[in-house]
Amino acid sequence: MKIILFSFLFLSMTIFLSSCGEEEKKPPSTDNIESTSVDFAPGERVAYTPSKDENIQQYNLKKQRALSTSNTPCDTLSLKEFIGEHYAPGTYLVDFDKTFTYNIPKAAVIYYNKGGNFIFGIIAKSKPGDRLIEPDNIVGYNQSFIDLDSTDLGVAFFYLTLFECTGNQFNVIWEAPIPSHGGLRDMRLDRWAYKGTQYMKIDFYYARGSGHIDYNYFFINGFKSKPHLLMTYEGIDFKRTLTNVNNDKYPDYYEYLYFNSGNRIAVLDSIPFYWSQKDSVYISKRDRSLRRPY
Repeated sequence: MKIILFSFLFLSMTIFLSSCGEEEKKPPSTDNIESTSVDFAPGERVAYTPSKDENIQQYNLKKQRALSTSNTPCDTLSLKEFIGEHYAPGTYLVDFDKTFTYNIPKAAVIYYNKGGNFIFGIIAKSKPGDRLIEPDNIVGYNQSFIDLDSTDLGVAFFYLTLFECTGNQFNVIWEAPIPSHGGLRDMRLDRWAYKGTQYMKIDFYYARGSGHIDYNYFFINGFKSKPHLLMTYEGIDFKRTLTNVNNDKYPDYYEYLYFNSGNRIAVLDSIPFYWSQKDSVYISKRDRSLRRPY
């Protein structure tokens, strides 16, 4: 009985080892594996290697193009490719914040097909000579804290840019800086009720103040001309609202003063500011020494 049991165990082990040996000899299949052509040295950091980041972005765009079912001239993928080819490394067409937790974020573009094929887009540029930014680190509520540690994550410079596309060829009409480094939410085309002037409203979260900041770009001389910037905002104890003060074509605003004792918050006053074309600043109607750039 012992001899039979020993023979059975020996035979089982032989079969097991034989099958393992055959398995090890089989090379892994590469039929469904596509090379990224992006190789990294040990310890290499992509954020500090613009050429590697550029290769990754090109690879991702190729994958997106292959998976897209509706490739058309002047589409968003074509715009991303244009930015990758004509802008410095570390420049990206950013996305809006996700509406829901698991949905796919939309690219920060608005198509404007009046008198041509125009696209308003928000791009972010990395600070020259610094580490490259990561688009995920500059969009959303939590990313509005980036001003506190932006040097560790790279410094992003946002721009509202107007592109014109003709025959799948893009041209930059103008770009206007957005004075923020992180926390983008969304943008939309709006209209000023007083003058009927169109403007682009770009909304950023401001988590430190439990509020938001709006950068409003007014098309005073039409959308093909570089727009005029007016900033408005609202939070727990700060507020600035759009208004008309001196009846000209430029928008103005009210700056609110708050009393905050820790137990009670109340509005004390509202101060009107108007745009001075001569000085190119906003000036308080009560005290001309109080001036704001936008």
